[in-house]
Amino acid sequence: MPGVEHAISKSILVAIVLAPLIGSIVAGLFGRKIGRAGAHWVTILGVAVSCVLSMQVLWQLVGHGAPPFNENLYTWFDVGGLQANVGFMVDKLTAMMMVVVTFVSLLVHIYTIGYMDEDPGYHRFFSYISLFTFSMLMLVMSNNFLQLFFGWEAVGLVSYLLIGFWFKKPTAVFANLKAFLVNRVGDFGFLLGIGFVLTMFGTLDYATAFANAPTIVGSQVTLWDGTFEAFGRIFTVSAPWTWSVATAMCICLFIGAMGKSAQVPLHVWLPDSMEGPTPISALIHAATMVTAGIFMVARMSPLFELSQTALNVVLFVGATTAFWTGLIGIVQNDIKRVVAYSTLSQLGYMTVALGVSAYSAAVFHLMTHAFFKALLFLAAGSVIIGMHHEQDMRKMGGLRKYMPITYWTSLVGTLALVATPFFSGFYSKDMIIEAAHHAANLEDSSWIADYAYWAVLLGAFVTAFYSFRLLYLTFHGEERFRHAAPSDEHANVDARHDGSQTLHEPLHDDGHGHDDHHGPVEPHESPWVVTVPLILLAIPSVLIGLLTAGPMLFGTDWTGHHEQWPFFLGAIDLAPARDTMLALKKDLWHGPWALGLHGFMTPAFWLAFAGFALATVLYLFKPEWAASLRRTFSLPVRVLENKYGFDHLWIDGFAGGGIGLGRASRAVDSGLIDGVAVNGSARVVDVIARMTRRVQSGYLYHYAFAMIVGLIVLLAFLIRGWN
Repeated sequence: MPGVEHAISKSILVAIVLAPLIGSIVAGLFGRKIGRAGAHWVTILGVAVSCVLSMQVLWQLVGHGAPPFNENLYTWFDVGGLQANVGFMVDKLTAMMMVVVTFVSLLVHIYTIGYMDEDPGYHRFFSYISLFTFSMLMLVMSNNFLQLFFGWEAVGLVSYLLIGFWFKKPTAVFANLKAFLVNRVGDFGFLLGIGFVLTMFGTLDYATAFANAPTIVGSQVTLWDGTFEAFGRIFTVSAPWTWSVATAMCICLFIGAMGKSAQVPLHVWLPDSMEGPTPISALIHAATMVTAGIFMVARMSPLFELSQTALNVVLFVGATTAFWTGLIGIVQNDIKRVVAYSTLSQLGYMTVALGVSAYSAAVFHLMTHAFFKALLFLAAGSVIIGMHHEQDMRKMGGLRKYMPITYWTSLVGTLALVATPFFSGFYSKDMIIEAAHHAANLEDSSWIADYAYWAVLLGAFVTAFYSFRLLYLTFHGEERFRHAAPSDEHANVDARHDGSQTLHEPLHDDGHGHDDHHGPVEPHESPWVVTVPLILLAIPSVLIGLLTAGPMLFGTDWTGHHEQWPFFLGAIDLAPARDTMLALKKDLWHGPWALGLHGFMTPAFWLAFAGFALATVLYLFKPEWAASLRRTFSLPVRVLENKYGFDHLWIDGFAGGGIGLGRASRAVDSGLIDGVAVNGSARVVDVIARMTRRVQSGYLYHYAFAMIVGLIVLLAFLIRGWN
């Protein structure tokens, strides 16, 4: 059989997973003994081994035609016919994710040496990010839903630990609790979806469930029979609520993806996650963990293809996230939060691709986005270092000449993000726009498809505007840091919606920076351990799209001249009639160079150019116009600054409502149940006892008198009865 001699080794896969875990354990438990250098070297070595072996596995699959790997390593339990295994499914989709996760993680580990240089939690931080790498690998390499859920929860746990890494900051503690609780909402839906899978297929194994997926076509599930019982009677209030099993199953699974991949309305945790150190913003909240939901839906394509309703839900949520959260980035002044809202928007683009059955475009954008968004986050961290931990862009400006490497790599990341032709973001993001356009033009398309197309198309303008606004405010124009008031905390202070304040980016747990800088800031370029990862991320941000669009999107070699097997064949399953990328191939794909040239003629390019031109005028040539426009449009600016009220909805509405319900329950419990039923009955007994005690005087003549009175009363009753 072809490729058998290059079969993937089980031992290599185990080593890929365990190497980061071993590094995490050593750094976490023995960090103080091995020292700071030992902590970073042992974790970097573990992730480097994992990265190299992951690249070997990908090369075996792509270059040597090795068959996909799908085996169980051992059985965890076997109860009542339900078998839970720990195993790996490694195909090209998995291998691509493994390389992205380990490569970005490796660069983040190196970057962290410079960024966290003087932090007292140095070894703890390295232990956490290495543990995250292990958790993410367990998620993407799983071959069953139970192991998927283990990785799903493990990355959520590590995210919680890292967002609240500076645990003495109240705002960091608030942010990690917010992330943890919002994700519990999504995970509840995810568990329901897994329950549906187990109920319908009797297994948690991917291959078995996907093979039996056609058997649930036409099956219905009654969510509510329309009745309720009260006072011993049954009342009918509506017709039964009956859904397709496939629709209910996929929507529940997607709710899990909404939480993990920060889709509206479960997106509120991601901007606040910027309270954590910048390296984890790049690794977890841009490149890897937040894309777990996208990966999961792509992996579940055999199930999602059974329900057009579920795909429409995915499409609507993705389109809403792509456009409306991008708008919030326009009014942000914190450099990291601009990039965070950009991440929300780009996750929305990926979700739109899933909704129009362009799964390969979704995971392709996932890959390219991981490189240029990690680059932008790490570049933002480099700026924060150079500005002595200032994050407010209004206190920057003119940094280009002080931080040339950071500037040019930021420019590369920006050009990739706005989908400039020939940059990596162009080949992935513009294909999503084209896929949405194709879906909107189908004969049986709905209004949701039209809405999604216009959302992602207009999003090109929004993305370009906030991206170049960030670039100009940070690196161009007047050196505003010369006359900016120094912050006693070496940090930008943000007013939160609840009136509290956020102190960003302390290097130490007490909220202070790593030096005693006071007075005007003197910017400086970051050390090489920071700038080298920027350069290494800038290279794929330029080239990875051009070199891989053909194989991963259109089933050709990179030049587009030779047909080959689709890259995700066997990993992403959909009927040819529903293959959006196959339809686009006929009209658009004539090689990467021709597609890049075609990009200059698309509406998306000219909208992006308009966003670039407007940002250039407002923030480079006429900055006073920006202030004037902000005053003119004060109402929409306030709406965007309040994030459409979602924070109020979650904190004051759902969380506040829960607290109010708890207080009301406590009042009923203490006032009615305890006060009346329990304590009240005790008080009645006490009153009766007090009255009875007065009768028991202890005097003999009192008892004799009571007996005489009782005898008289008894005789009276007997005489009355006798008569």
